[in-house]
Amino acid sequence: MADDLEKTEEPTPKKIEDARKEGNVPKSQDTSGVITLFFAILSILMLFDFMGDRLFHLARYLFSLQGMALTQTGLIDIAFTMMREFLIIALPLALVVAISGIIGGLAQFGFLFTTKPLTPDFKKLDPVKGAQNLFSLKKIIEGFKITLKAMVTMGVGFSFFFFFIQELPTVALFPLMDQLEWVKDKMIIIALVMLLVLVVFALIDLVIVRKQYFDKLKMSKQEIKDEMKNMEGDPHIKGKIRQIQMEAARKRMMAEVPHADVVITNPTHYAVAVKYDGTKHRAPVVIAKGMNNIAVQIKKIARENRVHIVQNPPLARTLYNEVNIDKPIPEALFATVAEVLAYVYKIDNK
Repeated sequence: MADDLEKTEEPTPKKIEDARKEGNVPKSQDTSGVITLFFAILSILMLFDFMGDRLFHLARYLFSLQGMALTQTGLIDIAFTMMREFLIIALPLALVVAISGIIGGLAQFGFLFTTKPLTPDFKKLDPVKGAQNLFSLKKIIEGFKITLKAMVTMGVGFSFFFFFIQELPTVALFPLMDQLEWVKDKMIIIALVMLLVLVVFALIDLVIVRKQYFDKLKMSKQEIKDEMKNMEGDPHIKGKIRQIQMEAARKRMMAEVPHADVVITNPTHYAVAVKYDGTKHRAPVVIAKGMNNIAVQIKKIARENRVHIVQNPPLARTLYNEVNIDKPIPEALFATVAEVLAYVYKIDNK
């Protein structure tokens, strides 16, 4: 029993889907951050000339204000101009960062829309639990991880920076534009190297987060059994439904016995009711059959409705075993059944 309660089984697709509906998905913040940072750096490189031009025009505008008297209207105009220029510079970058954040989520767990995490949970306002979470072992480990990543990343970046500054005496002899181009190239290299370090940390974090996520969703054998029972239905209830369905089918079958031309019996164990209607079928049809108690009921109904009962044990067993209800008899039995029907029709002067 203890083995059934131990969570050793991998989560089922339904368990994972239920967790998704609750907003519980494996999300690595490091992976999302790296994706966002990558697109941010890429957008800065692509928009570098555009951003430089806007800053140059803004600087030229500010220099043009030298010697002018500052009035309230003038200050408002300066503030509006600076705000407009900074928005023009920052808005494309902010848009890229927002889109990259969405891409980071989609890359990890696909499209998900749920309002469950937005539902107010007043238990989270408990100051005691908040303090416990703040100083928990998990938070300490998270803090250590952040510190380690920052130190390694900055260390690698500083190593490249220290290597590049050895070139400064030579670069100082370059023209100004070449110096700016050198600074730009080295900044790109340092940024890409630091980004590569963060990518490595993000991949490690992604593997750890997904493992912890699926470990947390692991199920016991009893939980899997209960889930299967809920999905497929309780066997006892399904058995009861089948019993009701069989009872209804038996009642419909018994209601057809009075319309039979003949009931062929074993005589005690089998009873098969046969009807022939040449306008509907090319052969006689079995409209009811049964054995033991059901056979007794068929014969009783037949007697009450004056349906002929003919004893033919081999034919009764064959019809019972080979022909389903509401199905015509096979061609191999035509002659035998025809003899029985001819006998019945002769009695009824048909």
